Order: sequence, then C-alpha cells, then structure tokens
Amino acid sequence: MTTLVMFFHLLFIIPLALGLNHLSCDLTNTQDKDSTLRIFHIDSPCSPFKSSSPLSWEARVLKTLAQDQARLQYLTSLVAGRSVVPVASGRQMLQSATYIVKAKVGTPAQTLLLAMDTSSDVAWLPCSGCVGCPSTTAFSPAKSTTFKNVSCNAPQCKQVPNPTCGSSACSFNLTYGSSSIAANLSQDTIRLAADPIEAFTFGCVNKVAGGGTIPPPQGLLGLGRGPLSLMTQAQSLYKSTFSYCLPSFRSLAFSGSLRLGPTSQPLRLKYTPLLRNPRRSSLYYVNLLAIRVGNKVVDLPPADIAFNPTTGAGTIFDSGTVYTRLAKPVYEAVRDEFRRRVKPRNAVVTSLGGFDTCYSGQVTVPAITFMFKGVNMTMPADNLMLHSTAGSTSCLAIAVAPENVNSVVNVIASMQQQNHRVLIDGPNGRIGLARELCS
Repeated sequence: MTTLVMFFHLLFIIPLALGLNHLSCDLTNTQDKDSTLRIFHIDSPCSPFKSSSPLSWEARVLKTLAQDQARLQYLTSLVAGRSVVPVASGRQMLQSATYIVKAKVGTPAQTLLLAMDTSSDVAWLPCSGCVGCPSTTAFSPAKSTTFKNVSCNAPQCKQVPNPTCGSSACSFNLTYGSSSIAANLSQDTIRLAADPIEAFTFGCVNKVAGGGTIPPPQGLLGLGRGPLSLMTQAQSLYKSTFSYCLPSFRSLAFSGSLRLGPTSQPLRLKYTPLLRNPRRSSLYYVNLLAIRVGNKVVDLPPADIAFNPTTGAGTIFDSGTVYTRLAKPVYEAVRDEFRRRVKPRNAVVTSLGGFDTCYSGQVTVPAITFMFKGVNMTMPADNLMLHSTAGSTSCLAIAVAPENVNSVVNVIASMQQQNHRVLIDGPNGRIGLARELCS
C-alpha cells in the first residue's frame, strides 16, 4: 500500500514571537512523572539549542548527513581489541545529539538537557570554566555538596580510555569527531524524573579543542550496555530495562518519553531477540531477516544482513544516528525496488548530497518494512521522506553505510524509529516494538 506524500518543512523554524515563553515551550514548568521523561528534538521550536540563524532546508539536511557520517564511522570503530574492556566506546563521544531529556544533577539540583544516546556507555557534562565548550550552560561542581572527583585507584578509573592522574583525580581524554575533549571522572547525584541515583559516575568536561564537530551542548546520557552507562550503574533500580518513543522532528515540546525500569512498560508489544556482539559489545543488535518494499520482499544478499559475532557486522537500533544506513548491496536493492514503486512512474530522480533518491513535485511512495523474527516494523512516508516546502523536493531518508571500515553495521536510525515504542528488555534478552503516536 502506498501513501500520499504531503509537502511541508520537516525541520521548520517557529516564529520568534512564540519563543520559549509559549505555554507549550516553557521548560521550567514541565513536570516529569515517576520514571517517565519527556523528549523533544534538538532542532524543534521549543529547543534552546535551535539555531539563531536558521539554515536553509538543503543546508540543514547536508549538515545532518555529515554528522551522521561521522557517527557511523564511530559506531563501526567499536571493535574491541585484545586489551580493551567493554567501556571502549567511551574512547569517542557519539555524534548527532538528536533527542534530549531533562536531568537534575547535584545538590541542590542543577537542570541540564542531556542528549539521549542508546549507543553510548558514558555520561558526560560540560563543567563550569570549560574552555571551548559550545554552551554557556554548564554544571557547577562548586555549587553541589554531593560532588566529588573519582580517585586514580578507584575501579571506575580503569574503565575510561587512557586515564591520567595530574592531581590524584582520574582524568582522561576523549575524541569526538574531529574535536578533542578533556574531562575529569566525577561522581554526583543525578535525578531522572522521580529517581535519584547517588554517586553516579560521569565525565566532567573541562576543555574542548580541535575541529568543527560540536558536542551536545549540555552533555550526554549514555544508555548503552557498558559498565559506566546509566543502565549498568542503575541496574538495581532499572533492571537493565527501558523503552522510548521518539516524537516527530516537528514536535513542539516534550511529547516523546523515556521509560526507565520494568514497571509501567507497555504490554502490547511484539518481540525479537536482543543480540550481543562481542566485537561491539555496547550496541543493541537484532537479527534482520528481510526488508519489504510495499508488498514485495526484496532479494538481499544474506551475508550483508547477517549477524556476525566474529566481525561485528549486523543490524542495530540507534537513537543518535538520524538517517538509517544500510550496507551498499542491501541499500541498492531496497532503493531500486522503492524507485520502481514510486508514482507517477515517470517521476525524475535527482540527488542531494548522500541521498540519491529525490523527487520534485508530488509523488506517492511505498512503505518500507524491516522484518525480524517475531515482529515487523513498518515505516510510512513520514518516517521515510524528507520534505522541503520551498523547493517541493522530497528525498528518501536512507543512505549507504560507510564501506571503509572493518565490518559494516546496518543502523536503524531515529527518523525511522519516530512514533514507535522501542523496549530494551535486558533480563529477557529481547527488543519490543510497537507503533505509538507520541508526537
């Protein structure tokens, strides 16, 4: 079945008159409930991080695509070496901080908006006095009575890359894209919704230098599977279980949600096994069996979608990458079938940056379904097409995964996940999926 594509701006800019004082955008009055946090897109009208000088639609798409490319390079680099522990993913900050949640850190609490990232094992915050940090909003350790630095002989210090001890505190350096980030390993109380987590370990960033890759302005909350992730540090509280629903890019406020812990999770989900790949042990792998375009199951090379614990290849769910990436043979087969089913059939195909399936004017496009054991994930046009009102251009928001890596990872990204409930059920080794409108 096909869906009529309506043309409107995917990443529109709210009028200045609305601002953050609009009722639906007043972040100071948003109240989280129990263990449910609201989520909004970093470029949404209510985000304090939206650009003060709006980019054109084409420039924004190309910028996001470039950020995705850097992130994909990072994800494919998560291959454990012989002497690297599971926290190796902390060696490089994740890219494309797309969705953010509100967290309160310290005593008394200081509110920060952290990027929510399912493929990161580390939490980090910009701290006061940080040189080169992209935001003036930073965590002030001096104002918190519960803050402390982690000592060099603490076990957590062995779980970060290249630790050093300049003044008895554990320090380390991370790489984020083309930027270098220096941080002290620290602990303080963090509160997510109603849940205080005492002595939570995170990186207190004091310097950012180097290239043009901009880190998430107020920090990052890692939801991966490593020893310093939120899920591991709060395992006794959340039991390695969480779910999220990412709202549309057009969502005005905290309409999405992150649910932490096994209680109050949705019941009407279908499940597929959650896999662990020892070569990239931080990531949430699933076994992709097939891809359907419209009602046609595409003929795919089995090796390019297979889960391979020896090489690290396979398919992951990731909230930080914006556009889904597929191994080249898989992408080309899906793209070709997609093009054949676009109507009108004489629609001219153009390209935009890394997107090679773009159209001018009104077109009707087929749904795409990722097929797993036990559950299918069907994506309508809103999850597949980028739209430009001004230029009447739409592009298929799926691209080729980087090829110059050890092994290719197929990444099911945030745009394709939006308005779906994704449940990570660690104790039972499964991922639950269901369509849910949270925009």
